[in-house]
Amino acid sequence: MKPTQQIQFDKASFQTSVKKHLSSTYATTIEKASSRAWYLAMGRALAELTTFDLLETEQDERIRNAKSVNYLSLEFLIGRLTGNNLISIGLYEEVTQAMGELGQSLTDLLEEERDPSLGNGGLGRLAACFMDSLAAQEFPTVGYGLHYEYGLFKQSFEQGHQKEAPDAWCGVEGYPWEIARPDLAQEIGFYGHVEVVQDNGRELRRWVPGMVVKAMPWDIPIVGYQSNTVYPLRLWECQAIAPFSLESFNNGNYFEAQHALIDAGNITKVLYPNDNHEKGKTLRLMQQYFHSAASVRDILRRHEEAGHTLASLPKYETIQLNDTHPTIAIPELMRIFVDEKGMGWDEAWVICSKTFAYTNHTLLPEALETWSESLIQRLLPRHMEIIYQINHLFLKEVRAKWPGDVSKQRKLSIIQEGFHRMVRMANLCVVGSYAVNGVAALHSDLVKRDLFPEFHELYPTRLHNVTNGVTPRRWLKFCNPGLSQLITDKIGKQWAADLDQLEAISQFADDTEFQQQFMAVKKANKQRLADWVQDNMNIELDTNAIFDVQIKRLHEYKRQHLNMLHILSLYHRLLNDADFDMVPRVFIFAAKAAPGYHLAKEIIYAINKIAEKVNNDPRINNKLKVVFLPDYRVSMAEIIIPAADVSEQISTAGKEASGTGNMKMALNGALTIGTMDGANVEIREEVGDENIYIFGLEVDEVERLHASGYNPYLYYNADPLLKASLELLVGDEFTPGEVGKLRSTYDSLLDGGDPYLVLADFAAYVEAHEAIDAQYRDQQGWAKKAILNTALVGKFSSDRSIRDYVNNIWQLESVKR
Repeated sequence: MKPTQQIQFDKASFQTSVKKHLSSTYATTIEKASSRAWYLAMGRALAELTTFDLLETEQDERIRNAKSVNYLSLEFLIGRLTGNNLISIGLYEEVTQAMGELGQSLTDLLEEERDPSLGNGGLGRLAACFMDSLAAQEFPTVGYGLHYEYGLFKQSFEQGHQKEAPDAWCGVEGYPWEIARPDLAQEIGFYGHVEVVQDNGRELRRWVPGMVVKAMPWDIPIVGYQSNTVYPLRLWECQAIAPFSLESFNNGNYFEAQHALIDAGNITKVLYPNDNHEKGKTLRLMQQYFHSAASVRDILRRHEEAGHTLASLPKYETIQLNDTHPTIAIPELMRIFVDEKGMGWDEAWVICSKTFAYTNHTLLPEALETWSESLIQRLLPRHMEIIYQINHLFLKEVRAKWPGDVSKQRKLSIIQEGFHRMVRMANLCVVGSYAVNGVAALHSDLVKRDLFPEFHELYPTRLHNVTNGVTPRRWLKFCNPGLSQLITDKIGKQWAADLDQLEAISQFADDTEFQQQFMAVKKANKQRLADWVQDNMNIELDTNAIFDVQIKRLHEYKRQHLNMLHILSLYHRLLNDADFDMVPRVFIFAAKAAPGYHLAKEIIYAINKIAEKVNNDPRINNKLKVVFLPDYRVSMAEIIIPAADVSEQISTAGKEASGTGNMKMALNGALTIGTMDGANVEIREEVGDENIYIFGLEVDEVERLHASGYNPYLYYNADPLLKASLELLVGDEFTPGEVGKLRSTYDSLLDGGDPYLVLADFAAYVEAHEAIDAQYRDQQGWAKKAILNTALVGKFSSDRSIRDYVNNIWQLESVKR
C-alpha cells in the first residue's frame, strides 16, 4: 500500500480536478466562482486522494487480520479538516502553490470551511485527538459516531443573552471530506414486543420492533500524520426505510404521507436535544441506541467478512465506550448473540465481557447517566429483559463476595430501586467491560476511592488510568505555525510525531535571544486574535496586556463565575483604591451553555453586561477589558489558544475529570492558574511548582468543608473585597435603570449555598492573580516560565495516551511497516 505522505502529487492534474469540480459539482465557472465554491472544489479534489487510501486501508489484509479498536462516541469535535490533512499528507506547500496559480489564496480558502458540528466540548475533542493519534501511529481503528444534521447550536448574543440557532454545518452543498457508504447501511428497530417461540424444547425470545429505520453511514477519512493508512470516522445518519406513502398522499393526507420520514429524521437532527421533558429523553435514548446498534452490527459485519468466528471477537476487536452514552451496545451485542446467532447465554457473556472497555469522564453524580426502566421497557423491550438477566447474574457474584450485605447489593445493582426504578448505565458499563479507565491520575484515584470503591474491591484489576492528551499536529504545528517553526529551527522537525523531544527546548529557557523570539511569536498570535475581535466585535485590545483565557463549556463546577468575581474585584479596586496598580489585562471567555441550563445562561449574560460597562468606562484607562467570544468551536480555539498568556483551569477540586484545554494552552506557552484538579496535578508535576500558579482547596479539604456544613456567608462577611465585588451584581451598575438583572449568580452563591465553593476559594484566587501580575512585569522571567511550559508538557500528547491504551487495555499492534 502506498504511504499517504508520498502521494504522487501532480499539480496540473490536481488543478484540473479542482476546475472540474467547480463546473460539474458546483455548477459555476472560474470567472464567477465565489471563495466558498473554490474551497469546496479544492476540498473535493483533495478528498479524492484520501478516499482512495481509505478504501485501500479497508481492504489491507494486514489490517483485516490485526486487532482493531472501535471507538464509540456520540461526539467527535474534529474541527476543520483541510489544513490539518494537508499537513498530515505533506502537501501544504504544494497545494498553496497550486491554488495560488489559480488565483486563490489557500489561507483565505481555509477560512471558508465550516467546523463539523459533531460535538459539545472536551469529550468530543478528545475523541478527535484520539482518532488522529491512532491514525498517526497506525493502530487499526474505526471511529463510530452520529451524523448530526445541525450539531449542537450556533451561539450568538442578543443584548448579552445567549441565543441558539441551528448549525447547518454541511450547508446545502454537503461536506467535501465525507463520502456516503450506502452499501454498508443497517436497519435498526425500536418499540414493538418480544415473542416467545419453542425450538426443540428450548424457549427462544425474539424482538419484533414496531418501527424500523435505516442507518446510513458517512465516512470521513482520518489521515494519519506521515503514516501509511487512512482510517474511517463512520457517522450514522438516520433515514426512513419507506419515506413516503403515495397512498396517503393521494388521499389528501399530506402529513401522514411523510410521517415516517419526519420520525426518522429527528433521530439524528441535533446533538443531544434538551432532555428535561419526556419526549427529549426518548429522543436522546433513541440516538444512543441507534448509534450503538448500527456500530455493533457494522463491527460484526467486518469481523465475519474477514473470515473470523464470533468466538474470536475479543481477539480481533475491542469496543471502547467513550462515556456511558453507548452503553446500550452491551445488551445489544448480547441480544444478537443469543437471539439471532443462537448462542447460549454463558458463551455469549464471556465473549461480550471481553470485548468492551469503558472510559469514565465524570465524578459528578448528576452526570452519571440513568434511564427509567419504563422508558427502556417501552423503547427497547428485549434489551430491558437482557439488562435484568445481566443484573441477576451479577448480583449473585455480589452476594457470593458479601453474603447478606444488602447495602452492597443496593449500591452495585444495575437497577436503582425507588419510586421510579432506574437503570444505572455506568454500573452496566463496569459490569459488562473488561477494563474501565479514568482520564487523569487524580480522577482515576477518585473513581476507585469514591465512585466505584465496591467495584474496585470486587474487580481489583479492572480499573485503570489513562491520562488524556492532545494531538500536537493540530494544537501546535497547525494552529501555531510561528512557534512550530521556532521549535523546528532549534531541535529539528520530528517533535510533531514525538512530543517528548520538546524537552530539548528547555535548554534555551534562559537564552535572551530565544526568549525574545518566543515572546515575539506570542505577540503576533495576540495580534491575530485582537484583529479578529476588532473585525467581529468592534472591541480594541492592547496586545501588551496580559491575555487571560477561560475557554470551556459553561458550567458551575468550571467556575466561570469565580473568574467573573475576580474581574469585578479588579474593577472595584481600580475605581476605589487610588494606590492600586495592575498590568493591563484582557479577560477572554468563550463557552456555550446548554439550552436548558438557566444559571449558566445567566452567568453568560452577567459577563457580557459587565464587559459592556468595563470596556467603555474611561475611568479605568483601558487597564481592564472583557471579551466573550461568541460561538466557541475548534476553529476559534485555534486562534485563542496560541494567544493565551494565562490559562484559567479553576474548577472545584475533585470535579474536573481531566481537562485538555489546560494541556493545549501550556503547550502553546501559557501559564496555568488552577486548582489541584484533573490533569492540573500532572501538569504541575511536569512543569514544576515555580512555573504554574496553583491555588485553593484540595480534594480532601473540599470534602471536609462540605461535611462540616459550609456557610458561604462566613466568607462574604469576612472579606470586604469579596463583599464589594458581589454587591456590584445586585444594583444597576451594569444594567442602568434595571436593578437586580444580574442577581442570579449572587443568589446562587449566597442563598443557593455556593455548591462549588466559589467564595471559599476567592481570596486564594485573588492572591494567585497578584503573583501573576507581579511576574508579568519581569518579562524575561515570564518568558522563561512560558518556554518551560511548552518544553515540559510532552507527556500530554494524545500519542502517549493511545500508547497507554494500547499497552494496558487494548493490546493492539501497530501496522507500521
